Amino acid sequence: MRFDELLQASGPIVADGGMGTMLFALGLAQGAAPERWNLDQPEHIRSVHRGYIEAGAQIILTNTFGGSRLRLARHGLDARCAEINAAAARLARAEADAAAHPVVVAGSIGPTGEFFAPMGALTAESAQAAFAEQAAALAEGGVDVFWIETMSDLQEVEAAAAACRQAAPAVPVVTTMTFDTKGRTMMGVRPEQAAAAMVELGVAAGGANCGNGPQEIEEVIAKMHAVQPGLVLVAKSNAGRPRLEGGRAVYDATPADMAAYAQRVRAAGARIVGACCGSTPAHIAAIAGALQTEGA
Repeated sequence: MRFDELLQASGPIVADGGMGTMLFALGLAQGAAPERWNLDQPEHIRSVHRGYIEAGAQIILTNTFGGSRLRLARHGLDARCAEINAAAARLARAEADAAAHPVVVAGSIGPTGEFFAPMGALTAESAQAAFAEQAAALAEGGVDVFWIETMSDLQEVEAAAAACRQAAPAVPVVTTMTFDTKGRTMMGVRPEQAAAAMVELGVAAGGANCGNGPQEIEEVIAKMHAVQPGLVLVAKSNAGRPRLEGGRAVYDATPADMAAYAQRVRAAGARIVGACCGSTPAHIAAIAGALQTEGA
């Protein structure tokens, strides 16, 4: 199923949950590169996708959040950027194609982790080049949509969107930002500003992900919907507000909590609802059930 066909259907759309959370549960070491498992542990990656699909997800994100050359360089994997991203897309594609219901494969593109000049050394040109390499490999592997996520800087969103269109002009683009600093992104972007920029960029959908839990994202979605009611909105909240325990982030929201969040954020204007860090297939199943029950 193409992404535009999914949007044309009526009612809410269910996206998947956290990838890293599931990989840690499967044995990924703290500080290791999750993206390496696309090559070394492909069946584990497929099992995560399969679990979310069986829970009711209609959109699954590839295991490529840190898949840009700039991010992979931290693990000495920058030379394998294209190989890693294409492999990730093929793994997700295989599970989507085998699913009992239509599933869209979204190519996850996360931030580079670097600051733009003058705060850092990143330039629009270098960011776009890195994202274009990643996007081209994701397209080669068969993604249906590019999913630019967890961004805090509009300049990086713009570079990523331009790169996606450079690499594969026919593939639609979705982008979400993280508003975890008193209702703004780390770089000071307000939800209203983000929504306006997303509309200006002509993305297929936009919204918010990650952050400090459901209430924060519900407020962000409401603000975005108020100023850009025509924008297809995405909400992928963490499973509660993260807290550190034994050096690891712990998330306390139960599946029932996330089901209630799904109904509230849908009422606030979100069309696509999923979850992020701390979530599992049980959370997505609860979200899918809540939205189906609501019949919105």
